[in-house]
Amino acid sequence: MYDIIASIVLFKNDKDVLTKAIASFLNTELNIHLYVIDNSPTDDLRDICILKNVEYIYNTNNLGFGAGNNIAMRKMIGKTKYTLIMNPDVYFEKGNLEKLFNFMEGNEEAGLVMPKVLYPDGSPQYLCRLLPNPYDMLIKKINIKFLGPFFDPQKFRHELRFTGYDKVMDVPYLSGCFMFIRTNIFEKIGIFDERFFMHFEDVDLTRRIHRLYRTIYYPKVAIYHRYEKGSDRDVNILRHLVVSGIKYFNKWGWFFDRERKNINNKILERL
Repeated sequence: MYDIIASIVLFKNDKDVLTKAIASFLNTELNIHLYVIDNSPTDDLRDICILKNVEYIYNTNNLGFGAGNNIAMRKMIGKTKYTLIMNPDVYFEKGNLEKLFNFMEGNEEAGLVMPKVLYPDGSPQYLCRLLPNPYDMLIKKINIKFLGPFFDPQKFRHELRFTGYDKVMDVPYLSGCFMFIRTNIFEKIGIFDERFFMHFEDVDLTRRIHRLYRTIYYPKVAIYHRYEKGSDRDVNILRHLVVSGIKYFNKWGWFFDRERKNINNKILERL
């Protein structure tokens, strides 16, 4: 039984950035394994994945983020205590995996934990969020700049910025860039919903976990994420965002989602 098995999904990634992500994960004394799932048009990234405890899987087409991770996640069930879903542009210091592992070992009610996520310059990324409604995710996230002032207060609340991001807290929507998950819960709640090619698969999975377990932001551990908002520049990424958003709200409810209202209200009351 492994302590942690991680999954990284690729699509035409920078080799140096990916090398740093893989090295961060492997730099631990824990019993680990890594699946690298490559959705790229070619297998040019294969050569930097020929390492101990790393298994490279090349797909003949781009399956998307959730379906790519699911290839690894199906292999993990019954083989590891914890699953790590990790972006290829994430890196962190030695000892962070041990801290997250120990936190989960001491908190059996926790199903998912996400650390503090920073930009490379040390500034925070606001990736703790309430469950979205169409206003939050379909209008605001498109980033209509001339309407920006009207969206700022809602964004501040939706991203829980008023908390200061300096305390442990339960959050119903945690980013898919780094998800540290108790593996045995997949038998109860399933894995990524493959209807979402890209975007919304992380909120959908966090929400399903949150129904049965605590989903926790843990700022005592910090990682770095070279995150850039692709939807502001790439029409294709924006299309995936909108399509996935429609699928998400079709699944959970658009403006009348009682569960969303109850969960968000309970989170805000605690905070």
